Amino acid sequence: MKKIFYFVILIGALLSFGFTSFYPIDGYKTTGIKRLYQLQKFQEDSVPYKKIPFGAYKKLEDIKLNLVSRKDSIDALLVEDKDFAKDIGKLFPGAGYSGSIMDMSNPDKLRYAAFRENVGYQPGSVGKLAVLLAVMDQMDKVCPDSWEQRAMYMRDIKVTSRYWGLGDHHTIPIYDIEKNKLIKRQVIATDEFSLYEWLDHMVSVSNNGAASIMYREAILMAAFGPDYVNLNAEKAEQYFKDTPRDSLTNLAHAVVNEPLRELGITEDDWRLGGMFTRTADKYVGRKGGSTSTPKGLMKFLVQLEQGKVIDEKSSLEIKRIMYSTDRRIRYAKSSRLDSAAVYYKSGSYYKCDRVKNPDCKDYAGNVFNFMNSVIIVEHPNGVKYITCLMTNVLNKNSAGNHMYLASMIDDIINKDNNAMKEAIKEVEYKSDKDETDN
Repeated sequence: MKKIFYFVILIGALLSFGFTSFYPIDGYKTTGIKRLYQLQKFQEDSVPYKKIPFGAYKKLEDIKLNLVSRKDSIDALLVEDKDFAKDIGKLFPGAGYSGSIMDMSNPDKLRYAAFRENVGYQPGSVGKLAVLLAVMDQMDKVCPDSWEQRAMYMRDIKVTSRYWGLGDHHTIPIYDIEKNKLIKRQVIATDEFSLYEWLDHMVSVSNNGAASIMYREAILMAAFGPDYVNLNAEKAEQYFKDTPRDSLTNLAHAVVNEPLRELGITEDDWRLGGMFTRTADKYVGRKGGSTSTPKGLMKFLVQLEQGKVIDEKSSLEIKRIMYSTDRRIRYAKSSRLDSAAVYYKSGSYYKCDRVKNPDCKDYAGNVFNFMNSVIIVEHPNGVKYITCLMTNVLNKNSAGNHMYLASMIDDIINKDNNAMKEAIKEVEYKSDKDETDN
């Protein structure tokens, strides 16, 4: 899942921006994520690659945490700046929109603004960040004394999908190093990848099956402790067969939600109610439903930047995993962000009543229509900020609204850089092929 953290550097894309040098790729060796190896080969062989913008080409060592100098409590940091809030507030249309924004360009003088930040929304795939946190939290418990050991196990331990990863329409990239061949397809029961690769599939292409598989592994880490590193598939499945369903459900709920509570993120701020595929319901039930708020997500990302999510190394690793080195969608697709590094997760969840409207379209639900974007933006000029945007606008694909708001927010925070640029107009959003993120 370190897709992100392997700052995929391809000469063709750099040349398209007028550069004659390129960044090295250093993620494959540390994580074993095979798709990064292909990108490394593109670089070595000077194969043009123009699918990602300039901001996607950072080195592993260039990813930093921005707020480690701030030891304040999260409540002390999320204090609204009235002038900043006034500017940001003008951008939000009203009902159906909620957001929180933290300008951290100057860590000693943070600016925070929010609009209906305590309104709860179904998080969709943004909830996968809670699974990522759960895995990192449990790996810390399995190997409490060594980050290097945790990283080694995530690279070397391989687990199979089995039924847990089935039933999702999202495809995953599968690269065969020996044949130099990349294919994209849905997860099948016999698929076997390392923990890092499953995490990459979960975050980079938002595969729901991968999310359930990694949720499963977090449960097993909690159940077996240090013995997890020697666990095989047969013993793991026997554990699920032998353990009462209510016990498994309670453990699953605790594994994914307690790390959030330890960060001061309440149940109303953010909670995850269950796995991401129905096949996982065979043994693990749902509990409490899923919800999140812009403020709850902001609490997570600010403390991530402080290095307080588990520990500083875990926080940095989570941020690397969120680093976008793939095509950008929705909020992150704004051209204002092309030169910026972005750490991003998008999510959507909608429902259509086709009796009321037979033509109700995907991502334009008429019963509910949640679309969410959480992003850390880092411009080369030192402008850095966090945005958590959540919407529920019926009968409309809100991806274009997210992209437009991304540009307008950037124009406020990065105004000196954008002052001479052409004004951004809201236009119809054009999805990339196979663009989905539920």
